[in-house]
Amino acid sequence: MNCTIEALPAERNYRMISFKTASVGSREPRLGWCGLLLLGAMAASVPALAQQKTGPGITGDDSLTWHGITLYGVIDIGVQYDTHSAPFTPYRPSASGNIVRQYSRESVTGLTPSNMGQSRVGLQGLEPLGDEWSAVFQVEAFFNPQSGEIADSLKSLAVNNGRALATQTVGVDGSSAGQAFQTAWVGLKSARFGTLTFGRQVTLLLEGTIKYDPNYNASAFGLLGASNTYSGGGAQEDNRLDSTVKYFVSFNDLAHLGALYKFNGSNGSANTAFQADMGGEYAGASVDAYYSKENSAITATSLTAAQVAALPALGYSVANSLAATISDNTAYALMALYKIDPFKLFAGYERIKYANPRTPLSAGFNDIGDYVLAFVTNNAYSKSKTVNVYWTGVRYTVIPHLDLTVAYYGYNQNAYGTGKQAGCTTSAHSVCSGNFEAFSFDADYYFNKHFDAYLGAMYSGVHDGVASGYLSTTNINPTVGVRYKF
Repeated sequence: MNCTIEALPAERNYRMISFKTASVGSREPRLGWCGLLLLGAMAASVPALAQQKTGPGITGDDSLTWHGITLYGVIDIGVQYDTHSAPFTPYRPSASGNIVRQYSRESVTGLTPSNMGQSRVGLQGLEPLGDEWSAVFQVEAFFNPQSGEIADSLKSLAVNNGRALATQTVGVDGSSAGQAFQTAWVGLKSARFGTLTFGRQVTLLLEGTIKYDPNYNASAFGLLGASNTYSGGGAQEDNRLDSTVKYFVSFNDLAHLGALYKFNGSNGSANTAFQADMGGEYAGASVDAYYSKENSAITATSLTAAQVAALPALGYSVANSLAATISDNTAYALMALYKIDPFKLFAGYERIKYANPRTPLSAGFNDIGDYVLAFVTNNAYSKSKTVNVYWTGVRYTVIPHLDLTVAYYGYNQNAYGTGKQAGCTTSAHSVCSGNFEAFSFDADYYFNKHFDAYLGAMYSGVHDGVASGYLSTTNINPTVGVRYKF
């Protein structure tokens, strides 16, 4: 692999950096590492001056801002023990499964990254264009500090291709697929007219679950962070979307509206998406309502041994091939919080409906990160599947630097089988009705704005149809860790 970094002519007293790549084989790791080199080179050319509100890093006078461009980042790592899990993966953003999953079978202890928040490095910019408008942009790269790998959920699935459930490592679908940048957008911002942005962006639902989850989408201590299904409107790959346009406007900080549309770069509705958000804030209370429609959404899984055996005849590589279930997903959500010092109360509800896709996808479809869907199922929902998700919790600021959080999460699914499986209520089939529940407690102590330490645990359990095929049905994941922000 060759990564060549070039300094372009100076402009506005700072250096612009470009990069070239040349390599053979899978492109995910190549682009990922070159992306980090690009960010590193740009960071070296950005002095720590001025102030600019950033993403999940540091705001105010401590931010690393120069000429409107801010470098920020998060490094989060800890130690976790799981009563029922599989060996941790170096690829998935959080390494462990956190909640009980089908392959959960044994106690496991190891280093886990991104327990409280995704480890990342990013650049964010704001360039005034006059009294009314500013140009804005953001790029972010996700990484796993315990392994040094670029975050790649789909690779965590691909390494389990052909392996029996009892021998698999942690593998979970997601929007991280070894891309150089997990977020990459540019647009225009106006205090009066709102913000319009284009590129690869987080969904409105993800912004909502981060705001209204009592654990702020922490993967170690809540269902919403442990599984991206709900912030993705029913598909874990869709909490961040390529080729989107997003608009958000606020009215006197009391009410706001948002809309997002995903293009597919082709004809027809396959792989398009639309989301809308309407909400408001007043006297410590905040409420948002969301709508999401995703066409031909992808839920990727590892290949079975029989599918791996069939790959040579199809001309696909086992290293980047996956199976997938395709569905049209419709979601409605209502989320709220109320702040009355020193407490913050949270609650949320989301209803997701899965139906067979109006526009099926064919085998050979290229998924994110250049993974190939070698085997595709377009008829999994002859009867629609409905999932009701709900959560509540309290965050208590004991002293200015210490937060304690208690939370409950759950969901239930209807019986969506047909024929002899219609209306079933047991764990005999995955199409039977069933439910999931989780309880968590955690404490987070902030030494200062840069550094905090946390500890906590989450219990999770599955019942009836949701537990079908599971090797174990419960898990507890005591976790302790630290996080550094810049």
